[in-house]
Amino acid sequence: MPSTLQEIPTLFAKYKVAKNILDRISIWNGDITRLQIDAIVNAANSRLAGGGGVDAAIHRAAGKTELQRECRQYDGCAVGEAVITSACKIEHVKNIIHTVGPQVYSSLKSSDREKLVNCYRNSLELAKENGLKSLAFCCISTGVYGYPNDDAAESVGDFLTKYLAENENIERIVLVTFLFIDYELYHEYFANFAENFE
Repeated sequence: MPSTLQEIPTLFAKYKVAKNILDRISIWNGDITRLQIDAIVNAANSRLAGGGGVDAAIHRAAGKTELQRECRQYDGCAVGEAVITSACKIEHVKNIIHTVGPQVYSSLKSSDREKLVNCYRNSLELAKENGLKSLAFCCISTGVYGYPNDDAAESVGDFLTKYLAENENIERIVLVTFLFIDYELYHEYFANFAENFE
């Protein structure tokens, strides 16, 4: 059985501040393909060809042949951009949003950070355009693409708290972690956010 949003507490339940923001964000360590939600966001490669890690898991769950057929309608996807497909065989999800994160192999540049944030921004805009109210994001770029986990948690947290304060169309965002370090870093970011919220 897939996990439901009702089973996953929001950050407001823990911090009791900023209800309009934190009551719409959860951090969940689990399998993104096992979550009942409007859309899951895939950390894709620029060819949308299916790769390793979460990308491979999503293609497996959706049915590799079917999802590849839908991905081929696009001529790839640029870094920071996002495209949308159906969820194919994942019956408890409406859509898959595919976004391509930056690859960081030496020192982090401000342009890398901007591209990472654009992955989240463009995914949310696609969700809005398609009437999707709830999204699950995997940790984009922090695996084999080498983006520093701590900077990602802070950059994504900063962006999402501002975005949700200004946009009411998204009802729930689940930050899905695979590695415990990402789970810890997100909780550290939101603990600081809650402590300094005015």
